[in-house]
Amino acid sequence: MLDACVTQGAGLQGLSTQASPRLVVMASHDDRPSELPLLWSLCAAWSELGYFAVVLDATQSESPSNPGLQQLLAPSGRPEDMPHEAMDTAWSIYPAAIGLRQLCAASQGQEDTAPFEALEQLFQNYDVVLLYANAGMLATNLPGSHIEPLLAVSTNERSVLTAYQAMKQLLLNGRLQPTIVSMVDASDQNSLAWARNLNKSLQGCAMNFLGQQITTLSVDMRQDDEEAPRDVNRLALRLLENGMPRRPDATMSAWQQAMNDNDIGKRSH
Repeated sequence: MLDACVTQGAGLQGLSTQASPRLVVMASHDDRPSELPLLWSLCAAWSELGYFAVVLDATQSESPSNPGLQQLLAPSGRPEDMPHEAMDTAWSIYPAAIGLRQLCAASQGQEDTAPFEALEQLFQNYDVVLLYANAGMLATNLPGSHIEPLLAVSTNERSVLTAYQAMKQLLLNGRLQPTIVSMVDASDQNSLAWARNLNKSLQGCAMNFLGQQITTLSVDMRQDDEEAPRDVNRLALRLLENGMPRRPDATMSAWQQAMNDNDIGKRSH
């Protein structure tokens, strides 16, 4: 379970001088029933703490009828003027597959973190930017970018298998070290034992076969009467404290290039 000493007060104190949004990345391994509960719970936790979050869903592509990051990269694109996925939530959700690839292409030859910094510039009026993208896309487009994507795993056998495959992609192809989040019911001893065994197994596989150390966490997902469980609140604060900061020079370069490419593409059609 997450360390109880990571308190809300400590988290808020550490964020008091934060001037730019924090970027959090969740790697998808095509197991939305495992991943989405954690994603929504994190967003709910940030909302309860008074932070504004935006979700960029790079597992979904933008279209004229469902605009998202691609349209926001246009020179006149602004999040506050854009429609977003209609859900009864306190956070905004945009499809982002095409826009993310565009940002990565525009920032080739620059800092490895330039696409993320561009996102932070675009969503500077938000507190948290959560990027949800396929593990293969992250490994291919953002190798060596020093992010530590969350990788959610449930007790489902298929979830464990696809999570291990995604872990290999991130470590070997992307040189990215994921944080494994095993979702458990702490009132169920079998669930706790499963999480301990899974975490040890994945850590052992990463070290013995891939030569890498990984971080593993067990998060109690019981809702009870809380909108966001305590473990999720602690994880949400940890992510805010450790989220990737922005570097202004690299940000503006990638941001401007992406906007120019988008405008050129429009004029050529």
